[in-house]
Amino acid sequence: MKHVKSLPLMTAAGLLAACAVGPNYHRPSAPVPQAFKEADGWKPAEPRAPASASPWWSVYEDPVLDELERQIDVSNQTLKASEAAWREARALVSEARAAYLPTLGLSASGTRSSARASAVTSGGSTVTQSPTGHPSNSFEALATAAWDVDLWGKIRRTVESQEANTQASEAELAAARLSAQAALATDYVDLRVADETRQLLDETVAAFQRSLTITQNQYKVGIVAKADVITAETQLGGAKSQQLAIGVTRATLEHAIAVLVGKAPADFSIAPAPLGAAVPVAPIGVPSTLLERNPTVAAAERNMAAANAQIGVAIAAYFPDLTLTGTTGFAGKAVEGLFQAPNAVWSFGGNATATLFDFGLRSAQVHQARAAYDAAVANYRQAVLSAFQQVEDQLATLRILEAQYAVQDQTVKSANEAVRLTLNEYKAGTVAYTTVVTAQATALADAQALLQIRQNRLNASVALVQALGGGWDAATLGKPEGAAAELAQTPGHTP
Repeated sequence: MKHVKSLPLMTAAGLLAACAVGPNYHRPSAPVPQAFKEADGWKPAEPRAPASASPWWSVYEDPVLDELERQIDVSNQTLKASEAAWREARALVSEARAAYLPTLGLSASGTRSSARASAVTSGGSTVTQSPTGHPSNSFEALATAAWDVDLWGKIRRTVESQEANTQASEAELAAARLSAQAALATDYVDLRVADETRQLLDETVAAFQRSLTITQNQYKVGIVAKADVITAETQLGGAKSQQLAIGVTRATLEHAIAVLVGKAPADFSIAPAPLGAAVPVAPIGVPSTLLERNPTVAAAERNMAAANAQIGVAIAAYFPDLTLTGTTGFAGKAVEGLFQAPNAVWSFGGNATATLFDFGLRSAQVHQARAAYDAAVANYRQAVLSAFQQVEDQLATLRILEAQYAVQDQTVKSANEAVRLTLNEYKAGTVAYTTVVTAQATALADAQALLQIRQNRLNASVALVQALGGGWDAATLGKPEGAAAELAQTPGHTP
């Protein structure tokens, strides 16, 4: 009957546990434009980016880049550290959820004592026995339970905060993954530009060598002065110096790629190859989708939700805590027959505690939680603005560089034609060799500038894909198909 009488108390406690103090989370507004300003009159080059389920880098149609990007998930150590941080955050959620349920325990004890007067504890009660002068035994086997009733939602707000932290960690992992992929793509583009530059300098050295030969032959027959030969030798030496210097740039980029894919630079190499001509970029879509597609923005939004839940945790400290405890088991003077009905003992009770005066401690904690939330809101809005800036920057870069490339390409053609004409005129003796040198130097500089523009266009396309999230979607946060779960299941990955 006593157990039955305790049911209303437990029911009331459960009903009270349905409330949770503190503000419920609603995503604050952020400045979102109707359209991207720099997208006006701009059309993405073909082929377009694949669906979000496909690797974004496949639009560059480079099998070497494809193979390197696939190694990021398996071998990149920075990414593994981010994945471990996500698993740590997920474990904290399980830790917080454990507080929903009672803590159960078992205890067993046995004592033998002799005293003029002895105190024996049985079933949670202490009884003073009369002096006997003879040793006495006491044995207990008890099961205990304690439940911290979540009357004011402190535990629920803690779980809510930890879940948001886990989702933020997952978004940060996606951002780290995308950053590593973009860094690899950028380094790969720069390496291929170094290969193209080396090819250009090889051709330039060969052309300057032919010019030197012509000058030497003309000097031998007395047509030109020794100064022309020296000038041609100086020009050839400068080109050879650039030819050697590009090797430093290429080696450094190759080493950087090796580290990104988790390999020692000494055991890694990439064969020279030409740079792809196409500059494909992802469709930009509607600006509002950027809030879901950009993992950095998603991480800032989830951090904001976690900070909001902490306000409820701080407010809950104003209200009393209720802990229900219970004990059941057996107690007796002999082990034999201990687990029989006459030896059964039990107890049930509750403990309520509340702080009356703390001299402003809880108030300060609430103010701190609200200030942390306000800071998270500001960080979120700043992340949104930065994301829009990145997209607008790359759209403007791509649009302007496309026009600049067309002009520079024509300039290179004109410069090469000028070299051909002045060299013929020099052979005919109608112009000085300085004219040839000037034309050749101009042609080389223009060709290098054209390569630089190609490099900048490809890097801008990579940066735009990164700003757009690379096909990532915040809807996958906390789901089996999320970026973190996908990485944890990657072959070769060891959690």
